[in-house]
Amino acid sequence: MKKYLNLFFIMLKIGLFTFGGGYAMIALLENEFVSKKKWIEKNEFLDMVAIAESTPGPIAINSATYIGYKMLGFFGALIATVAVCIPSFIIIYAISLFFDAFLSFTLVSYAFRGIQVCVIWLILSAGLKMLKQMKKTPFNIVILSIVITCMVAFSVFSVSFSTIFYILISGAVGLFVYLIGSLRGRKEADK
Repeated sequence: MKKYLNLFFIMLKIGLFTFGGGYAMIALLENEFVSKKKWIEKNEFLDMVAIAESTPGPIAINSATYIGYKMLGFFGALIATVAVCIPSFIIIYAISLFFDAFLSFTLVSYAFRGIQVCVIWLILSAGLKMLKQMKKTPFNIVILSIVITCMVAFSVFSVSFSTIFYILISGAVGLFVYLIGSLRGRKEADK
């Protein structure tokens, strides 16, 4: 029971103090579950982020569900998912009751501008940590370079290209390289 409550309160805290959505939450999840608690290895966390991003649904909820399931099975997944959603639900519900009056306050407007800067930093720091932890194989470096080049070029030339396609194409290339390596290994084993 103590483990369930511990997971609940950690996810509740992360859900409460994450502004900017799931990408901003990645840094907090990594800090809590990889660095502090050491419940998840760095490589597994990177894989979890990739899976959470490529599956349907918000990355924050997918990540919380994965971590909860990893820690405590089905009920852990349920508890983590609910706990990470509760703060956002309550805050958005409260804001919706007073939305027009809420936005008319100058202090609120400036607070949101400050929060936007913080969100950019949280997302950037999560990306940089993941980049540092990535295995520096030639394949990973080539894929990363191609994706960054395409993203920058498409942004500069205003080409609309969904991030989902980057994920799907990179996954397909990784699968293709794995299959080629597997076939090559079988041919060498047969000799």
